Amino acid sequence: MNQRDIPVIQNREYEMLVEDIGVDGEGIGRIDGFTMFVEGALPGEKVRIRALKVGKNFGYGELLEVIAPSPDRVNPPCPYSKRCGGCSLQHLSYSAQLKFKTRRVRDTLQRIGNITDVKVHETIGMDNPWRYRNKAQFPVGMAGGSLAIGFFAPRSHDIVDMDKCIINHRINDSVIRIMRDFIQSYSIPVYDESAHRGVIRHVVTKVGFKTGHVMVVIVTNGRNLPHKDKLVELLKDNIPGITSIVQNINPKKTNVILGQENITLWGQDYITDILGGLTFKISPLSFFQVNPVQTEILYGKTLEYAGLNGTEIVMDLYCGIGTISLLLARNARKVYGIEEVPQAVQDAWENARINGISNVEFVEGKAEDVIPRMVDSGIHADVVVLDPPRKGCDQAVLEALARMAPPRIVYVSCNPATLARDLKFLAEQGYKVLEVQAVDMFPHTTHVECVAWMSHI
Repeated sequence: MNQRDIPVIQNREYEMLVEDIGVDGEGIGRIDGFTMFVEGALPGEKVRIRALKVGKNFGYGELLEVIAPSPDRVNPPCPYSKRCGGCSLQHLSYSAQLKFKTRRVRDTLQRIGNITDVKVHETIGMDNPWRYRNKAQFPVGMAGGSLAIGFFAPRSHDIVDMDKCIINHRINDSVIRIMRDFIQSYSIPVYDESAHRGVIRHVVTKVGFKTGHVMVVIVTNGRNLPHKDKLVELLKDNIPGITSIVQNINPKKTNVILGQENITLWGQDYITDILGGLTFKISPLSFFQVNPVQTEILYGKTLEYAGLNGTEIVMDLYCGIGTISLLLARNARKVYGIEEVPQAVQDAWENARINGISNVEFVEGKAEDVIPRMVDSGIHADVVVLDPPRKGCDQAVLEALARMAPPRIVYVSCNPATLARDLKFLAEQGYKVLEVQAVDMFPHTTHVECVAWMSHI
């Protein structure tokens, strides 16, 4: 579109009908055919906006007034919802959130993957979609000259100071209160991102929902943590169930939250939780799904799609601490788990020992390096389970799977776009997508988890 033909002028006000929701939760509408994204607007609403930014093909607007509200609009129960970047859909009813996520998965599979002849089940939601997170990562810094502990504002590293978060386990409210009192009482310097100075960068918590075990990780910009003995006493005396207090050292100028070195200040260097009847050891650097209630559903569907009868060789790629691997092993002949994080592999072996499971083998390394090597050496699988990070599978992994041609592939994904891309490639290699089940692991956000079942034709 020629700049002179753009019908929207920056800083002017307009009325607009909202037609859809974007992947980040913004309302999408058009002004004389020109697409505008407006945070806080919902489909079906007539709104008044101010044009904040106007590009060649689309722009961003500020919501000034909802002239005609959607019947799905609700009042967010969180007082920080309009400022915090954590929950972008609290103003949308939960039933409508689930419908949006189902539609998003279907549309993405069609648009990116050209996958149209597949059963996409309705998104499985939660009976109580609050206080569901077992892990929280709170940045610590200064905001307006005052201490701030909370979450980042949308599309920025400005910290929104808060004293509670209603999607996190309640124990976090107490941890943050103690950390705030400790920092202020002992004048502990907090991290300044731009200057790369200060001591405390983040506070990370992990909670075992079934065991009640609590881990608190204090991320510091170097090894120095003044008055750490006082902090340990405060946490021990005031946090029920605490079993682990860890200092994580991250001296790098980076957006990565955790460094590679941990110092156990008190207790164990791990917590445990129970999932699917198995006990799992969780270390500071280990990945464990953040919503244990929905994880049971997600992994249950994964096991269903795997269709094991006890005779199969299974590969579990991106296996983390071995959660899916060990659940699969109960009904398989042999399971290979592949994971690149050394600490996670150590935990996986320990989790196998704790649960008395011996028909598993964990291989440390990047999946894109390990899988081609295994295929070349003649190791093949009847079922392959994929659970990659948001970026999806590396091309080398997909090509190696195409050469191996396992009869069944189960793909667990936290990103419908990369899922659709990878499924399209596998479909071109002789696989058919039979079913996709969406699971709402992250209520009140735009994120959605999926499990896809593929069979070799």
